[in-house]
Amino acid sequence: MTVMQTKPADPARTASADICSAPPRRHPRPDGQDRYTISEVVAFTGLTAHTLRWYERIGLMPHVDRSHTGQRRYSNRDLDWLDFVTKLRLTGMPVADMVRYAELVREGESTYAERQELLESTRRDVLTRIAELHDTLSVLDHKISFYAAGK
Repeated sequence: MTVMQTKPADPARTASADICSAPPRRHPRPDGQDRYTISEVVAFTGLTAHTLRWYERIGLMPHVDRSHTGQRRYSNRDLDWLDFVTKLRLTGMPVADMVRYAELVREGESTYAERQELLESTRRDVLTRIAELHDTLSVLDHKISFYAAGK
């Protein structure tokens, strides 16, 4: 088993821009040619079209551009945001907190402190869950050893 050491980000190395996740995976198209349909975003992200529409409806992604016919057109920036939102979902962050975070991002730099607190609170919750999972893993390892010795 590999145990990863976690620590807060080094503020000296943090850029002034709001970097919402680890470096995003490579985009299918370069900036400037990044107008993806909803079906392309579904294929790239693994999210469903229903989920993408719901995210837009609840305010988690209210900035999605539209074509002249009204079709959604996602950008690389949208893909990066979806990657971050997906990671927030994996942390167990409630959707209401995710929406609040998105609202704070739209409000600008004056909300950095509140955004930081939301993320730090989520980080504490994740660390608690990791500790619980490590305890559970120890119990499983003990039981597996017990049964292996009984053969």
